[in-house]
Amino acid sequence: MEDLGIRNLDFVSSFLSSIYSSNRGLERVRAIALGTEFKNKSNNVLLGPVVGPLGRISKGGRNWEGFSNDPYLCGALAFEAVSGAQSSRVITSTKTMHELYLWPFVDAVKAGTGCIMCSYQRINNTYGCHNAKTQNGILATELGFQGFIVSDWNAQHAGVASALGGLDMVMPSANAFWGPNLTQAVRNASVPEARLNDMVTRILAAWYKYGHNELPPGFGMPAVLTTPHEPVDVRDPAMRGNDGGLPLSSPKLLSLYGYDALPPRPYNPSPPGPQTNNSWVVGGSPLDPTTPAINRSIASEGTLMTGGGSGSATPSYISSPYEAISAYAQRKGIALFWDFDNVNNTGAVVGATNACLVFINAWAQEGNDRPDIANAQDDQLVNNIADQCNNTIVVIHNAGIRLVDGFYDHPNVTAILYAHLPGQDSGNALVEILFGNQSPSGKLPYTVARQAQDYIPLLDPVPPITPYTYFPQDDFSEGGLIDYRAFDALNITPRFEFGFGLTYTTFEYSNISIQDIAFTNAAQYPSAPILQGGRTDLFDVLARVEVDITNTGNVQAAEIAQLYITIPNSRINVPTQRAPVGRQLRGFEKRVVAPGETVRFGFPLTRRDLSQWDMVVQEWGLEQGTYTVEAGGSSRDLPLRGELRR
Repeated sequence: MEDLGIRNLDFVSSFLSSIYSSNRGLERVRAIALGTEFKNKSNNVLLGPVVGPLGRISKGGRNWEGFSNDPYLCGALAFEAVSGAQSSRVITSTKTMHELYLWPFVDAVKAGTGCIMCSYQRINNTYGCHNAKTQNGILATELGFQGFIVSDWNAQHAGVASALGGLDMVMPSANAFWGPNLTQAVRNASVPEARLNDMVTRILAAWYKYGHNELPPGFGMPAVLTTPHEPVDVRDPAMRGNDGGLPLSSPKLLSLYGYDALPPRPYNPSPPGPQTNNSWVVGGSPLDPTTPAINRSIASEGTLMTGGGSGSATPSYISSPYEAISAYAQRKGIALFWDFDNVNNTGAVVGATNACLVFINAWAQEGNDRPDIANAQDDQLVNNIADQCNNTIVVIHNAGIRLVDGFYDHPNVTAILYAHLPGQDSGNALVEILFGNQSPSGKLPYTVARQAQDYIPLLDPVPPITPYTYFPQDDFSEGGLIDYRAFDALNITPRFEFGFGLTYTTFEYSNISIQDIAFTNAAQYPSAPILQGGRTDLFDVLARVEVDITNTGNVQAAEIAQLYITIPNSRINVPTQRAPVGRQLRGFEKRVVAPGETVRFGFPLTRRDLSQWDMVVQEWGLEQGTYTVEAGGSSRDLPLRGELRR
């Protein structure tokens, strides 16, 4: 698993996380660079991108490894990630039903992913890597997947069952259940010889398709490391509140606070063994001192540029916020004060300071769910500084949802910047935003609530119930109501809605047009042949929506326009769901707009975009009735509205 780069090797890069991108072009460039480094280091398979778990559980430790809590956004970026990485001739692997969780897998298969990873979980009481319904039925047959299925590490639990269930390759070793056992199973006809041939064909097809028989092994330093890091788009950090604190305009004195401003201390991923400093708060969340932290990539007492676990990366350098701001201050003649060591959160502020920057983070990693999605100690630090400084700017490096209501209403907190996981060029990119050289334009890929209870029942994982102590059950009774869909359906007001983000300018939406290309007269169900991604007519464009966006401010900036569709009869076939699914994201486009300029944004709508899964027919179906079409800057800021009817 390498989501941000290659792990545990030298002379490689740590790229930014894709979780806040909403930028197809950036994701494609990032994936090409990532694939190039993998190829240059003789890696044949890049274990990514991650297209689950859609952030269903708010405290999930691996949410940061994916793209978004929305299946459409996740799928669109997965398409770019797979296409970009495999253009570098490295095989990608997507890992772990239809309208939510399967949606991004469809886009990954359509993009031509050569490998998909099966998971540890049981699905309807059958292990994922043995599950013939999901692997042979849905993946290979319904989606037309032509690549091979590889197990997550040690996720194989039986030999014959996994072979018949569709598993093609076992990691890290097949000796436990396959090897001589598989040979014997083929000889005694427990596993048909045709199934063995299918395994080999799928693996070799991917090998030859991406030219691994032609390219020599790579070695040494990848070229990407020695060239400007284009995948770091400094506009993508998302600003959530701004009462004039940003950008910093010709400050004379800045004061910096918070453990997240400094580089990690120490940073040396090579020596194995337990971390010795377990009393520190790891990434701003308490670490249970009884929890082993052996050979993990953690941002202990330093800036958070990546989450932890197998999805992390090993950068060749780290540009921390303090170092980048200090270098900028030297060039511009700005004085700096700082206090990064005051563990009691009682740091003093010099009265002459023009602004106080407080750096905090929210850690997450594989193998653990997060203990909380807020942090009282960090909130106390922000409030203490804000009590003394009337221009307090909070920068959060977060691996997932981080609540801010502990300090949001403080009158001296003038700006909040979610910087997420920006990779090794963290500080350099942040300076561009803070001082107004670039305008932020990121949008939230999830909903930020006012309180943790607003996420219930999807705040924590379902605990095991006796007698199933080691087999917790989850029936997904919420249906499609996760994240903004749940907040909308249940009328819960969030602090920041899905898709929200500010820039240093303002935009005006106008002139919506909806073109019915083939929607009204389209057949209810698709009928074309199945190729990679499913029936080919699922991707036929049936309608197109266009809107005008005008930059009404004085700063050039990028806007991410969003299109939402409400499908009639959206509660059908989900009797346990608490309320109907309302609006769903079905389009987004990011473009730079100059001051005073008006740009026309366009959103094609495919049959799949306008369909629901019919559980009786077992097919995607268009609905009769009125489809609501809305466009705007977030899931709750939708000034333009129209309709499609059939």
